[in-house]
Order: sequence, then C-alpha cells, then structure tokens
Amino acid sequence: MDTDSSTPTESGLSCARCGKPAYLQCPKCVELKLPQEGSTFCTQDCFKISWSSHKLVHPKSKLANVRSAHSEQSLDGWLYCLKNGQARTSKLPHFGWTGALRPCPISKRRLVPDGVEKPDWSIDGIPKTELNSDLQNIVEIKTPEQIELMRETCRIAREVLDAAACIIRPGITTDEIDEVVHQATIAAGGYPSPLNYHFFPKSCCTSVNEVICHGIPDARKLKDGDIVNVDVTVYYKGVHGDLNETFFVGEVDEASQQLVRCTYECLEKAISIVKPGVRYREVGEVISRHATMSGFSVVKSYCGHGIGELFHCTPNIPHYGILLVNGAGALTLE
Repeated sequence: MDTDSSTPTESGLSCARCGKPAYLQCPKCVELKLPQEGSTFCTQDCFKISWSSHKLVHPKSKLANVRSAHSEQSLDGWLYCLKNGQARTSKLPHFGWTGALRPCPISKRRLVPDGVEKPDWSIDGIPKTELNSDLQNIVEIKTPEQIELMRETCRIAREVLDAAACIIRPGITTDEIDEVVHQATIAAGGYPSPLNYHFFPKSCCTSVNEVICHGIPDARKLKDGDIVNVDVTVYYKGVHGDLNETFFVGEVDEASQQLVRCTYECLEKAISIVKPGVRYREVGEVISRHATMSGFSVVKSYCGHGIGELFHCTPNIPHYGILLVNGAGALTLE
C-alpha cells in the first residue's frame, strides 16, 4: 500500500473499514487515480480484511474509461463484464467465442419498488454481508424456521420460472423473458436476487445454446432450434430461493434433445442419493458417471453452492468426479 505523506490529522482521511485516522491508500486506487476518500486504510490488516469488498470499486473506474473511449455505444451491463475481465463486443478487448452466439444490446436496469425488501447489493452492486460472512468457510445447519422460509421462497421462484416458460418461443428476446421474471417476482413481493449482484444488470440469467451459465438477457431474438436455460433466484422474507431449467425453442434437433434429457437425468440421479451421511463428492461422481456413459462431459468451471440468507455460501458442491490420492499414492475417481 502507498503511505500518504501527511498525517491523519492533516489529511482528515478516515479508514474505509473502521473509521480510524488513515495513513495508507490502496495501490490499485492510486493507479486508477481514484479519490482518496473511501480508498484509505489505517493499517495493512484493515486493508486485507476489506479487500474482497473494496476491490469491487475498481471496475467502476474501468467502466468510466470505457465510456470515455466508446461514448457512441450503449454500455449498460458492461460493469459486470469488466468486473469479470471480459468484454461484450469485438470493439473492446477480445473474447474467445466458442460458437456463433454474440451479445446484443442490453436494456436499462429495471426498477424495484421501495416497499420490497432488498439485499445489500441492490444499490452499489457489492454483496458486503455475503463477502464478509463466516458462512463462506463454515457450513450452516439451517433451523426449521429457516427451512420453512426457504420452502416458501422457492415456491415463489418456481411460479416465476413457470411464468417465464410460458412465453418462450421463436421470436421472443431474452430481455422479454427477463421482463416477465422481474414483474412476476415483484408481484409476489420479492426481489430478483441477480439484479445488481456484483453489478449483474438483469433480474435473471438466460443462457442460450453454448453459453454455460450466467448469460445476460439482451435484445437477441430466440431462434427455432435454440435451447435456453433460465436461472431464477428470488429474495423474499430474508432468504433466497434459486432454481433453473432449460427449455426448447420451437423444433430442436436430436443432439440438443439428448443433451437436455441427459442433464435432467443427472439431476434426478443426484437428488436420489441425497441423505444424511452421503459425502458431497458422491453427488458429482453420480453425475459424471451418467454423463460420461451417455456420451457427454461435465463442465468443471462452476459448481453448486449453499443458499439461504446468503445468495452464495458453503457448501460448494462439485458436479463432477474428483480425483483423489489413495494410500498407495495412486489416483482414484471418487
């Protein structure tokens, strides 16, 4: 960290974490020429503790630079992409596309009424409670009351997802799907959890064809033969309910049907083994075995996660087989 040459009394700066007089400024903030206010800390320890949430201010500065260099473009949703080190068009830093799909314009962020209970990222995009929670390292045993609230919230999320499913057909845009998800969530008294989470610009994720997950709803019209996954999460009465489903758009080829069918079968087989005493890794082993036997492979870039009062928390559940070293030093697939 950079040390300010003035004393705390002279500078009048306070630690961004604890409010004590601050001597030190985040070096990345110095590089980006961000204001000292909000980027100074009293000690290295305070800086380290705050890093997971503080670092999220840096993409905002990058977005300002992008806006300056590309003022003619609509940049809604770019903050999320920049935070993840990626860009949405070939006019900005190159992204290694794996298929024919390309991003289209994104509409303005949808509003949530004042009366709806909101998570802490709804204003500034930073999930502060989640980032600093002990539940990122400790698995929470849910109380009966928490479980009942989660059941209620998940029922709402299922109804929202069903509402989205009703409009899926060729010619519909994923932004129109997002509009349905947003309005149905608000009508039920909930908040669409993805909205502004780490700057995500929309109320659900729509992943078309080769997109693995977390696709941003935009102006592209769905085409006959597409498959689209709609990922819905609802925040209601202080807990989150999260679910998703993949839908056929019009007439889908046999290969796509087999892929979606196998994925659903993997889910059913994994659910069937869930009971006290089953190891987390056994879930991934069941999924990997069925996918491989069906001629498919499992993406390892993402995994399942715990949920409840936090959108994401432990336990992390890999949905693929894990190689372990046995007592003889040999690798085994568990």
